[in-house]
Amino acid sequence: MFHKNIKIVLVILILATAIWQFTESNIGNGIFLLLLTIIPVFLYFKNEYILLAFLKLRKQDFPGAKVWLDRIKNPETALVRKQQGYYNYLNGLMLSQTNLHQSEKYFKKAVELGLSMDMDMAVTKLNLAGIAMSRRRKMEATALLNEAKKLDKQNMLKDQITMMKNQMKKI
Repeated sequence: MFHKNIKIVLVILILATAIWQFTESNIGNGIFLLLLTIIPVFLYFKNEYILLAFLKLRKQDFPGAKVWLDRIKNPETALVRKQQGYYNYLNGLMLSQTNLHQSEKYFKKAVELGLSMDMDMAVTKLNLAGIAMSRRRKMEATALLNEAKKLDKQNMLKDQITMMKNQMKKI
């Protein structure tokens, strides 16, 4: 994995080489190099290790996803802001199975940094509501559930939200 600034320098160098190839009348090489710049630009906005961790989570392979996330040594310098949000979101999802205190810390950091999809933010708020409910913080859990309901535009979390509201009535 390259640092995010190295990816920008790589794009600039490839573009300069493409321009040089065009001036030397090597049009095919120039076009190929222009197309090659798409890769580092894409990887600047979508980190390769986070993408691989998402693929592992699709298969319910939590240890495999953790391996890919652990390869990101310093997320503050290696990732852009939204990627840092997803880094914390994925760590929170994996830790929610075992350690609620640490997962709460990661989910709050993900909310602070922001996530690009409303559905991911709704899942984060729902998990935070569940953690707050388990710690008997009913007001906070209610507020988080209402936010999750607003963010869930496709009603994919409707059953989970109603189940949590029913459980809160028992507290």
